[in-house]
Amino acid sequence: MRIFHNSDLTDRATDLRNNPTKEEKKLWYDFLRTLPIHFSRQKVIGNYIADFYCASQKLVIELDGSQHYEDEGQEYDRRRDEYMQSLGLTVVRYSNLEIDRNFKNICQDILNRLGLE
Repeated sequence: MRIFHNSDLTDRATDLRNNPTKEEKKLWYDFLRTLPIHFSRQKVIGNYIADFYCASQKLVIELDGSQHYEDEGQEYDRRRDEYMQSLGLTVVRYSNLEIDRNFKNICQDILNRLGLE
């Protein structure tokens, strides 16, 4: 299925890519960019921007800060995940706290999901 790209979000995605959170930097520079499978950062998918996207595996990785645990953030994420799942994508979420405290296990979980264990 072809993924709709909302070009109105391109500038925002570029800004997010140029100003990542410390957790996004860690996951990207210390792990994802070293994998033999290509990931994109801040990929526009429909009316949303995915933190990390692997097209070949149809995998979206989201890193969630505190705003994702408030009612409004949870509802937004639910709608967003449903949309991405309707495209046949798998959405995996990790909290920023997990990245900080459990990085090795997060990396192993991603390898397992990619079949690279």
